[in-house]
Amino acid sequence: MPGQHLKMMRLALTEARKGVGKTAPNPAVGCVIVKDGAIVGKGWHRKAGTPHAEVHALRAAGALAEGADVYVTLEPCSHFGKTPPCAKALIEARVARVFVAMVDPNPLVSGRGIGMLREAGIEVEAGILEAESRELNLPFIKWIQTRRPYVVLKSALTLDGMSATASGDSKWVTSDAARREVHRLRGRLDAIMVGVGTVIKDDPLLTCRVPGGKDPLRVIVDSTLRIPRHAALFSLKSQASTVVATCCSDQARIEALAAHGVEVLLCKDSEGRVDLDDLLVKLGERGVQSILLEGGHHLAGAFLRGGLIDHCMLFLAPKLVGGVGRGLFAGEGVHLMAAAIRLEEVKVKRIGVDLLVEGKPTDRSTFNVQR
Repeated sequence: MPGQHLKMMRLALTEARKGVGKTAPNPAVGCVIVKDGAIVGKGWHRKAGTPHAEVHALRAAGALAEGADVYVTLEPCSHFGKTPPCAKALIEARVARVFVAMVDPNPLVSGRGIGMLREAGIEVEAGILEAESRELNLPFIKWIQTRRPYVVLKSALTLDGMSATASGDSKWVTSDAARREVHRLRGRLDAIMVGVGTVIKDDPLLTCRVPGGKDPLRVIVDSTLRIPRHAALFSLKSQASTVVATCCSDQARIEALAAHGVEVLLCKDSEGRVDLDDLLVKLGERGVQSILLEGGHHLAGAFLRGGLIDHCMLFLAPKLVGGVGRGLFAGEGVHLMAAAIRLEEVKVKRIGVDLLVEGKPTDRSTFNVQR
């Protein structure tokens, strides 16, 4: 692969990353237009319902787009949605070649955009930095294929595996630098989810507190609707909504929450608790592509046993609690080390004095999950 193609597609991926967390239910896409070796236009998709990356780049390039090379991180769309098809715009601009990182997994598009371009006599090459493009849009890919959100488990642990002391104290496990990284993460994902126990104990705001960041949809799992009416998240000034997921049909409690501007999402019952699989389906139906699962250990344990975690992000602090502090997952675990769930594609990064270890669970059948 010529170095110029890789260089320009990396620039297109850099453009695409600007839209991460802002485009749902659309993917994050970047585009770079090159004429005679010089960049004449760049663009990224900024929000669903607004012009796509290719359109922004074409506008920047103007007449220079004719005969130019186009680098785009996702196959140009071929259908009319809230905006016209980008493949048609590229054809009308008379570009010479289009380099695509990955084919769109959306069945409305998949291969059709490339087909339109080729039928118009435009040379198309696909697969340049495909893995990087897929990684950028894993939530979109899962959602478009399954209509279920991509679940990212985040937790802070000491080196001896504790998320809190025996008394329940957990402030703070990690450093300021790690907590800032978590707030940036909140701004990139569609929703943040905690159990009602976390709300009762910590009274969190569940907002994104970094400059320019957006608050995620707040989802509280509360099977019996025992969430305190004085919870801080009920008086937030935030553009994001709060949803309480429950299997309790007590109308008085539901109306009391509605009076606080909270949406109550009634889910199926699973042994007296919210059926998490049903909850994910319902959130997916409303266009939620990604969820940051933050707490607590009972909810994390239920997600683990259900095989519902797609990605783990574990912040490890250079501390030792000792004794019988609280671990990451409540409930019964595996009985043999050989049966432990393994992570693949593991990455380790230093953030301040802490380490971030992340990876994707591989074998989710450990708990005999029937999916």
